[in-house]
Amino acid sequence: MIVLSVGMPRAGSGWHYNLIHDLMETTGCADARDIRERYRLQKILTEVNCNIGVLSARRLGLVALPALVNTFVIKAHAAPTNASRLLATSGLMRVTYIYRDPRDAMLSAFDFGQRALVKGRPNAFSYLSNFEKSVDFMMEYVLIWEKWMQEKNVLIARYEDLLTNYDVESSKLVEYLKVNETSPNVQAVIEKYRPDAAEGQQGLHFFKGKIGRFREAYSEEQKSVLKEKLGSYLARMGYEE
Repeated sequence: MIVLSVGMPRAGSGWHYNLIHDLMETTGCADARDIRERYRLQKILTEVNCNIGVLSARRLGLVALPALVNTFVIKAHAAPTNASRLLATSGLMRVTYIYRDPRDAMLSAFDFGQRALVKGRPNAFSYLSNFEKSVDFMMEYVLIWEKWMQEKNVLIARYEDLLTNYDVESSKLVEYLKVNETSPNVQAVIEKYRPDAAEGQQGLHFFKGKIGRFREAYSEEQKSVLKEKLGSYLARMGYEE
């Protein structure tokens, strides 16, 4: 079985993925990095967190073959597809999705990209050189959020809830993944990724993580643009304008 951890960029998706990965590891499931090497999927599952990229029939088909005899966790930022829907419906794939206030997510993406430029190591966000590019970038992922919210049998989480109500959210995850919550190993994983403990861990993408930071960082004019662009989405996402 595939456990697919999908997330909006800069929405705690690395944190969520690693929490899920380590929870599933307590059941004896395979490490996706080992699956990648064993089945020569380096071009399909990329980066440290085994990101599958787009959920195309070809990519999912190649990953589904080892999933017939192995359980492992992979990551994505992409929208659902007919292929992902088919795997989820058949029981071969279990899906989680995490999102964040898009205004904070876009600010985090911009900051992360610019910090990388300063260090001389540009990343996927470094082209977001201004507010306008950041808005266009985030609107794509808001539309992806809308698509995931229409899917069935997907565990939906918000970054803010995971940050402020971790025990409840981690319990939902444990139940959905069908791991033994009373197991000492499971409890150790839950403690390892508790927000205070997770901050600063390599690969989890924590930097500032502050809720509502956009209110101080953006000008009134910029916040007005965001209100116009996102107004129809924010309430449904559970955020105030």
